[in-house]
Amino acid sequence: MSLVTLGDPATQTGGYLYHRRMAEVAPRHGAELSFASFPARPFPLPALWGRGVAARASDADVVVVDSIAAAFVAPWLRCVPRPVAGMLHQEPGGIEHGALRTRVQAWLDLRAYARMPVLLVASESLAQRMRREHADVRVVAPGRDVAAAPEPSVTDLRRGRKVALLCVGNWVARKGIVELLDAFATLPEGTATLHLAGDERVDERYAARVRRRIAALGERVVVHGVVARERVAALYRDADVFVMPSVAEPYGTVYGEAMAAGLPVVGWRAGNLPYLARDGVDGVVLEPGDVAALASALRRLAEDDGARAAMGRSARARAMAFPTWDDTARAFFGHLRALAAR
Repeated sequence: MSLVTLGDPATQTGGYLYHRRMAEVAPRHGAELSFASFPARPFPLPALWGRGVAARASDADVVVVDSIAAAFVAPWLRCVPRPVAGMLHQEPGGIEHGALRTRVQAWLDLRAYARMPVLLVASESLAQRMRREHADVRVVAPGRDVAAAPEPSVTDLRRGRKVALLCVGNWVARKGIVELLDAFATLPEGTATLHLAGDERVDERYAARVRRRIAALGERVVVHGVVARERVAALYRDADVFVMPSVAEPYGTVYGEAMAAGLPVVGWRAGNLPYLARDGVDGVVLEPGDVAALASALRRLAEDDGARAAMGRSARARAMAFPTWDDTARAFFGHLRALAAR
């Protein structure tokens, strides 16, 4: 099987991580998954490499097109003699683009999807969107398990304060890290220590805004950068609350991971979070942009040990119904085998 994507498959974002997990476990499911990548060039230039990418992908029995590359492969799909499926981690048009590019890319994305007999999507929120466009849409959500075992060392993430807050996300605007820091800055000094894990280099202009806010908060904020899976699992294990006020998470893998670790989750009522966590039960789901409400929710969870513990237990119990990565791979390769057979 060949997966058509854009740029470096080792990129540290959700869709790329999903695909690398599938490639890693493919042999356990009697499959092999290789990558055929368009070069990362300004839109729409990657499409110029479409014929070569299509030719490389066609060596496989089944071709899977990552939604981040759908627009670029659209003019070349007739050159692919193999069955083709889509693997969607974003809506048509992509995320965080200008209005013109979004319209053009959405048109190209939908042209590509119309030529695919089946679309695999990462979340129920994406499935609801795509069922308006396509007859055969299957949800294959990411796994909730981070690593086989977390890093064994036990760490004191609270640093002498009441709770440890954790955010796992790259420093890009849609993750809401600036808004999180604005809310966190209003909390009393002894309330919480905030830990940030994720790539700081994705958007340097945004990262500069984040760093300016962190500088004013001193050692109340701890920056971890990009860390290994085992370290991320340890951060989940040792934190008290997970918070990421993202405005656009097609699935939100980190929410599911945090819930499976027994953490109440806090975020905006946006993207897929309302499908994962119940407000007031598994965490707190707030109206997007309400920084004052975000600060209030964090303070309440820090000060009310009983509520925090109850939400954490509920979050863990709910997450047990989410798939593991092995479940995800079983469904992913099962759907692709069925496509090849028909």
